Amino acid sequence: MSHIVEIKTEVRDAAGVRAACDRLLLEPPVEGKSKLFSREVEGLAVRLRDWRYPVVFQTATGEAQYDNYGGRWGEQSRLDQFLQAYAVEQTKIEARRKGHSVSEQSLADGSIKLTVQVGGAV
Repeated sequence: MSHIVEIKTEVRDAAGVRAACDRLLLEPPVEGKSKLFSREVEGLAVRLRDWRYPVVFQTATGEAQYDNYGGRWGEQSRLDQFLQAYAVEQTKIEARRKGHSVSEQSLADGSIKLTVQVGGAV
């Protein structure tokens, strides 16, 4: 039986963040204090390609803090790409943790189709 699921991404797992960084060939995330334009924040910092300041994730709440100055200091599409990569990698981590197999297919519209096989179901 097939099921379609939409996922609202909350970044809550450091292993998923590391996997997303690996997937996108980004520097590993750094835990600690990071400088944004006008303030310093603490959390798990990810440096996105072509962004002036990092995105800092509060894994306890799932929230992200960043300053891209309305796209002037970093394109929103880079953050969207990271969140998609995180959702894919975290889904794969959780599925495998439960003993399920996962296959992945990139679609023409830029979305990613994950198929999780539970037990003997097809």
